[in-house]
Amino acid sequence: MTELSPILAESSISITELKKNPMGIIEQSGGAPVAVLNRNRPAFYCIPAETYAALLEHMEDLELAALVRERQSQEEVRVGLDEL
Repeated sequence: MTELSPILAESSISITELKKNPMGIIEQSGGAPVAVLNRNRPAFYCIPAETYAALLEHMEDLELAALVRERQSQEEVRVGLDEL
């Protein structure tokens, strides 16, 4: 028995529908991801370039926040301007 994959988007389309009008699908999505289905299973997600850029920026912010939390417990090292 194969495991079902969840559809992680509010809207979905078939690959055939995507081929007919890819830019129309993106415009209709309003920036939200669209699950593209192959045989009723999610094959990939389609998102506008602006949404992808925002997603990457958010991921970078999360990584930086984790680094800050990790370093908060480290001992402070005082450095004078002349030492730089």
